[in-house]
Amino acid sequence: MENSQIRILLIDDDEDDYVLTRDWCDEFQVLDCQLEWIDNYQDAQQAIANSQHDIYLLDYRLGDRNGLELLKSAIANGCSTPIIVLTGQGEREIDMQAMAAGAADYLEKSLLNAPLLERSIRYALERKRAQETIKAQAALLNVATDAIFVQDLTNNILFWNQAAAKLYGWEKAQAIGKKTSQLWQEKQTPLQTALSTVIQHGAWQGEIQQKTKDGADIVVESRWTLVSEFEHQNPSILVVNTDITQKKILEGQLLRSQRLESIGTLASGIAHDLNNVFAPILMTAQLLESYVESDRTKRLVPILINSAKRGANLVKQVLAFTSGVECDRTLLQIKDLITEIHQVVCETFPKSIQINSQIPENLWMVLGDSLQLHQVLMNLCVNARDAMPNGGSLTISAANFLIDENYAKMHLDAKTGAYVVITVTDTGVGIPKNILDRIFEPFFTNKEPGKGTGLGLSTVLGIIKSHGGFVNVYSEVGKGSQFKVYLPARQTPETREEPDTELTDGNGELILVVDDEDSIRDITKTSLEIHNYQAITACDGVEAIAIYAQNSDRISVVLTDMVMPTMDGITTIRTLKKINPDVKIVAVSGLAGSDKLNLLNKMGVQAFLPKPYTATELLQTIGSVRKSEAVRE
Repeated sequence: MENSQIRILLIDDDEDDYVLTRDWCDEFQVLDCQLEWIDNYQDAQQAIANSQHDIYLLDYRLGDRNGLELLKSAIANGCSTPIIVLTGQGEREIDMQAMAAGAADYLEKSLLNAPLLERSIRYALERKRAQETIKAQAALLNVATDAIFVQDLTNNILFWNQAAAKLYGWEKAQAIGKKTSQLWQEKQTPLQTALSTVIQHGAWQGEIQQKTKDGADIVVESRWTLVSEFEHQNPSILVVNTDITQKKILEGQLLRSQRLESIGTLASGIAHDLNNVFAPILMTAQLLESYVESDRTKRLVPILINSAKRGANLVKQVLAFTSGVECDRTLLQIKDLITEIHQVVCETFPKSIQINSQIPENLWMVLGDSLQLHQVLMNLCVNARDAMPNGGSLTISAANFLIDENYAKMHLDAKTGAYVVITVTDTGVGIPKNILDRIFEPFFTNKEPGKGTGLGLSTVLGIIKSHGGFVNVYSEVGKGSQFKVYLPARQTPETREEPDTELTDGNGELILVVDDEDSIRDITKTSLEIHNYQAITACDGVEAIAIYAQNSDRISVVLTDMVMPTMDGITTIRTLKKINPDVKIVAVSGLAGSDKLNLLNKMGVQAFLPKPYTATELLQTIGSVRKSEAVRE
């Protein structure tokens, strides 16, 4: 900067002031300046618009106009050249107004001299150069996929990139100047540790739990770096946050899977040893039965034999959980198995429980062991019976199911391909959320002592995993449970007669996706956008109502989950109907009985989409709603 000539424009209606300023510029020790002079408002306005100078010296008084008015006009028209305002003695209020309007500095003429003027010009030019560098760096930061922001030591936001706006939902204008505590809630202990560490050592790294603008819980990998200066805020903290929420969810699923695997390995070893214990007990007891003579002893031996058999049966269930039982696999018709189970439960279950079965004609076949799969269905049905002590409804159904990449991303155990899904649904007491992750562990039970071994569901999981499948559970306390068993299918030529439904892309229609699960919202939005739809998302009913009220003329279909915090799906649908009685709605749920489906039909819901759904099912459902509306019109 010192080696190039600096063009200065003085805007002042007093020629004596021009001569004095010219003499001062000749006295500069560092800067090489070329001074030009304009004495009226109109010419100055045009000169500023031409932007041919490096700095402007602007007198506050310009005949019947004033420099403050010219300053505001220049800034409003995008002038980035530093403007230094010259004022008279004692005009402190004007000085403050000039700085607030965007002046680079202000100088009082009565105190002005050559060194002071040179220093003010140098600082103004250095600040401009620093701001241009920061803007260039900020443009690069906006391209980054990580959320990057700068905060001072009191947690005020100084810089906010586009990725941060996308992650947290707060736009740049909303975030700048706010404290982080106003944008999201964090646990104070790790924040205090992070702040003290970054001040002492210059850097900190760790995981932080936060909330987005819409209230969604996220986990970020956060890296803090102490910077000496940022836009003259000294010092500040550069924060780079990587969203690892989905990674943590998958890690949780993996840890649960590993925990079950570890328990299975332990149980397998114990079961092997117990078999070695029970075998000689049974054999010895049976031998003793033929040798004893006293009536009293004869009565005791059967007790010994029965107890040993019960222990041996428990061992078999443990081995089934650990996939340690070998079996012969054959091609099976699941409909035959369900028909058999339906007959058994109808004959043995209390009459207060209504039994229903739904089996399509073109059901695919599976490769499996009929005895083991029979045990799976019986265990699930018995659990359903126990969950309905006062009666209820038990439904066993099956369907063909194609898993695509979207579904596989939502479930760790799922793989792409053809499956037969068997669903056992009850209207019982439901499973509390705090124990839902543990129900497949061996010997875990929430039944009363003496009424369950805790091996029924662990046996189910072990058998299904040994068949290459997986199990999903959906439950609501007081409403019932639904167990979905997925078995890899063998599509025989007979079943290929099922016609493939052609997927219809959208025409840019806007779909409102409402779901409290981040992964479901993101995958659904992506699937729709790939197929030429537009999508906007909401995390609960309250946000959905607000978004729909603002965009009701643009939103074509509302896709809403039924079970959400703050406002559930039923209330959301009723409110949407009040806003627009003709709104097209697709209801989504992982558990919906016939009573809920009947209610949705009465409310005018156009379609129901069971969760989890594939991209194919999503597009088919949206397409059917669009077609039905077109026919009606």
